[in-house]
Amino acid sequence: MSILVVNQSVIDICGSLFSLITTVVKTNIKGLSHDSVYDQFLCRFWLTKIPFWSLMVTSTYGILLTTLSRYFAVIYPIKYKHVIIN
Repeated sequence: MSILVVNQSVIDICGSLFSLITTVVKTNIKGLSHDSVYDQFLCRFWLTKIPFWSLMVTSTYGILLTTLSRYFAVIYPIKYKHVIIN
């Protein structure tokens, strides 16, 4: 269980930091070219906020997994303990 909590904490911290960085750092989108690798990265990765949305989806699935783990631990405590130990 502690692995799930640590995983969730790391994902949430990364999502918060990325959100903070994208809010603070203003990008100049005027004059983007199709030839520059930096401009391609900026357009396809940074402005679309793919890492932020990926972290949010991962966070949601982490919460779901933690909830299911707790559900099975409460409903089937003996089976859950046996599966975790083995």
